Amino acid sequence: MSTGLEQWLKRRGVEVTEVADIVYTLQRPYNAQLTLEECMESVRTVLGKREVQYVMYTGIALDELAEQGLLPEPLQSIMAADESLYGVDETLALGITNVYGMIGLTSFGYLDKVKPGIIQRLNRKDQGIHVFLDDLVAGLAAAASARIAHKDPAANHYTLAEPPYGPV
Repeated sequence: MSTGLEQWLKRRGVEVTEVADIVYTLQRPYNAQLTLEECMESVRTVLGKREVQYVMYTGIALDELAEQGLLPEPLQSIMAADESLYGVDETLALGITNVYGMIGLTSFGYLDKVKPGIIQRLNRKDQGIHVFLDDLVAGLAAAASARIAHKDPAANHYTLAEPPYGPV
């Protein structure tokens, strides 16, 4: 299902394994049994969600159009400069982070700040225009990481107790 999108990512210099490496780094401290293969599967599962695909296609297309100088002004200048106050790139990526709950938002904030691995390479200004893609990859990694966290069998499970003031 996500093979078309994987090709779009590859065309922009992103391999799914690089995203899976970030997921592994995020989740390994909490799950000693985690494998890189499970992280790959999680990334591909997130990529298989249609809402994620639409966000990814949109951001990648905007980056490509900006590289070709095909956006109207002032958007072309904003994208070329990767204006720090633009914020639309992060906003678009948040659509990915939330597909597996709020934990993805926390991971996204961390990844956006630290910029590990492929995210750092995409963020460099000398490697083409990746205004959206660096944030989309961070959002993808955050969502795949959240998916793994939600599936962790060692996670605490709580039962619903009666309120201390009696049944409602």
